[in-house]
Amino acid sequence: MDTIANTWLWCGFVAFVLLALSLDLRGVKKHEDEVVSFSQACWWSLLWVTLALVFCGALWWWLDDSAGRQVANLKASEFLTGYLVEKSLSVDNLFVFLMIFTAFRVPPVLQREAIVIGVIGAILLRVIMILVGVWLIARFHWILYIFGVFLLITGIKMLVFSDEPPDLEANPVLKWMRRHLHVTNDYRGMRLWLVENGKRIYTPLFLVVVLVGVTDVIFAVDSIPAIFAITTDPFIVLTSNVFAILGLRALYFLLAGAAARFSLLKYGLGLVLAFIGAKMLLADLFKVPVGWSLGVVLGLLLISILASLWLSTKPPPRGV
Repeated sequence: MDTIANTWLWCGFVAFVLLALSLDLRGVKKHEDEVVSFSQACWWSLLWVTLALVFCGALWWWLDDSAGRQVANLKASEFLTGYLVEKSLSVDNLFVFLMIFTAFRVPPVLQREAIVIGVIGAILLRVIMILVGVWLIARFHWILYIFGVFLLITGIKMLVFSDEPPDLEANPVLKWMRRHLHVTNDYRGMRLWLVENGKRIYTPLFLVVVLVGVTDVIFAVDSIPAIFAITTDPFIVLTSNVFAILGLRALYFLLAGAAARFSLLKYGLGLVLAFIGAKMLLADLFKVPVGWSLGVVLGLLLISILASLWLSTKPPPRGV
């Protein structure tokens, strides 16, 4: 499948991701006994978003010089649209993380390790699924229509059932672990398991990490078709996904205390997925310009966020 990236661009991006992950892991290890404050989460979130925008600007500059202004504008718009969609879906992912941590009463200090594992797992899953997706689309173009139907149905389901919280106790993976594993009643620091009397015993943190991994799989299934509806360039697909994921740890602690204030965001995400699915299904009849897609996605998310904030500050109605 055609891509605008050369070998040096791929190598540079991989090196950046490995460096970013190592610095993030070092920061977690160095401050493992500290709780991430709201101001720290704000600054780190701002840093990751800034890095994504700097990357987009650098990509545009390189393409403008090597491939022309038209290609540079197109690929930069594809990256921004993909990044925005994937970042928005990752926010929904984080709300599920929050539900898991709340259900298992995970101490804030331990949440950091679970989030880091979730980020690494999400990146690995995205890479695998993107490679599979590229291979499938290159050989079976009609699979894009299946992606479109899947996104349209997912968006409608999100709109219809957005007020129904997931039933964690009904999760088959959690049921299996509780039936087959010996689990301690309390946390043992950051240990996932330990051996007592020659028997391996798992901690609640192990269950949390597994559920976070399962959540990564579920959201990867949603997000990969969404990005392929915007671009089929493997480099843009991968970079927009990874940049959206890298800031998840900081974004989680930024949103953890304000989850209730974004009650309408799911509706915005549902409309975004339905729009992208419809766009993919109608691609052979009418190709929606990337700039239009960026405007629609940004508009829907902005409206849902502003409406959520307005609703959260609106005083409750007085009783009769």
